[in-house]
Amino acid sequence: MMDQAFFDEMRTLLESRRDELTGLSQATEADRAPVELDQSRVGRLSRMDALQSQEMAKAQDVRRAQEVQRVTVALRRLDDGSYGECLRCGDEIAENRLCADPAIPLCIGCASSV
Repeated sequence: MMDQAFFDEMRTLLESRRDELTGLSQATEADRAPVELDQSRVGRLSRMDALQSQEMAKAQDVRRAQEVQRVTVALRRLDDGSYGECLRCGDEIAENRLCADPAIPLCIGCASSV
């Protein structure tokens, strides 16, 4: 059975992860900026590299935003008292599973059946 100290530890981990992801997104904002396509200043291969880097940065930011959403939902579950319960079956999620990924929404049985 999970106690309040465990929930407090998970809250700290989740808030720290959310802050880290938000900071990374802000720090890499310039990487997602539009690429200058002035052919007189930048060669074709350099532009292609810049466009590819920009697309990779955008994709990484989308993944970061999805992770922030998972963390935010987990924090809401902590607030409403449903943290640690599988969203599919309602059973308790194992503590070691939550320690590995504090934002995990499913027990191992439900995650395995997906």
